[in-house]
Amino acid sequence: MVAITYDIEIPSSIPAAKMFKAVVLDADTLIPKIMPQAIKNVEILEGDGGVGTVKIIHFGEGSQYKCAKHRVDALDTENLTHSYTIVEGDALAGVLESITYHVKIVPTEDGGCICKNRSIYHTKGDVEISGESHFETDPFRNIHHKICICTNHNH
Repeated sequence: MVAITYDIEIPSSIPAAKMFKAVVLDADTLIPKIMPQAIKNVEILEGDGGVGTVKIIHFGEGSQYKCAKHRVDALDTENLTHSYTIVEGDALAGVLESITYHVKIVPTEDGGCICKNRSIYHTKGDVEISGESHFETDPFRNIHHKICICTNHNH
C-alpha cells in the first residue's frame, strides 16, 4: 500500500471555535443547506457523532460521486481537531483502500484562524496515482475548502 499526503491551509477571519463548529460539529446539517449540489444528506449508521461513529454521505447532483461511508477516528473539541476515514464508496475510485482526513482549526493572533486539512490517500496494493487528478476531484477536500470560504463570506 502506498500513502500519499496532500495538505491545504485556508486562512479565515472567523474565530477558531466558530469555524470548528461550522466545519466539524454542524457540518452534517450545514453543508446540505449551503451546498446541496455537493452533499444531499448525511445519515448516521451507528454511533452518536463521536469517535467510532459511522456515517454515509449521499452526494448531491453536482457531484460525480454517489455516496461514501466514513468513520470518525478522533474528535477533540478543546484542541479543535477532527479525523475521519472514508472506508467505502465510489469516491475511492476503485484504486484507494481508504482516505483519511485530519482537520485542525488553529487560532491566529488577530482573532481569526487557519483551517488545516491533511488528506492521506491509501492506495490498494502498489497502485500509483498519477498527477493531481484524484486530489482535484476529492469531494471532501473540496468541501472543506468551500465551507471555509463560505463561512468567511457569511461572517
